[in-house]
Amino acid sequence: MDKYAVIGNPIAHSKSPEIHTAFASQTGEALTYERILGDKQNFAADVRRFMAEGGQGLNVTVPFKEEAWRLADELSDRAHTAGAVNTLIRLDNNLLRGDNTDGVGLVRDLTVNQGFRMADKRILMLGAGGAVRGVMRPLLEQKPKRIIIANRTASKAYALASVLTSYGQVAGCGLEELQGMQFDLIINGTAAGLDGEVPNIADDVLATGG
Repeated sequence: MDKYAVIGNPIAHSKSPEIHTAFASQTGEALTYERILGDKQNFAADVRRFMAEGGQGLNVTVPFKEEAWRLADELSDRAHTAGAVNTLIRLDNNLLRGDNTDGVGLVRDLTVNQGFRMADKRILMLGAGGAVRGVMRPLLEQKPKRIIIANRTASKAYALASVLTSYGQVAGCGLEELQGMQFDLIINGTAAGLDGEVPNIADDVLATGG
């Protein structure tokens, strides 16, 4: 039986086991899928242990996506660009391949399920961690007017924006610098978003009709 899991810290919120179990039931696949509360100080050991015990793949969530990128022996093109990984696959030679499907999934949800056209839109991205890294290039490929990355620690937003300028109009700033700006779409990529919390920003940042 194939063995998979999702690893993160916190992890109790993840619906991945239910989703994958339901999918496996519908398609007749024999697999197990569990939650792993990762050790923030020893993520690599947790991954190696799971794979050594027969694990074939891991989904990776907060706060380990950038560490998973460093741990992977090889990377897909989109993971390499993102600097973050949300999927680790054990290859036949026991090496780890990292991929990032965050951006593709988000763009598909926004454009197909929500019917939101991002071309020429003003987008605010809250956060500058691994979750955000994984979605930025696919978002920029939709040709928005601009994307502003706003983070509590402004230097992280500046740094992330600086490596993405070749893909489109993107800039970084601190949360306090948002005053007077307006956006058509706001994406909460902060860890606080797991609990439904939003950074303290003015209500009028979201434009009318956005």
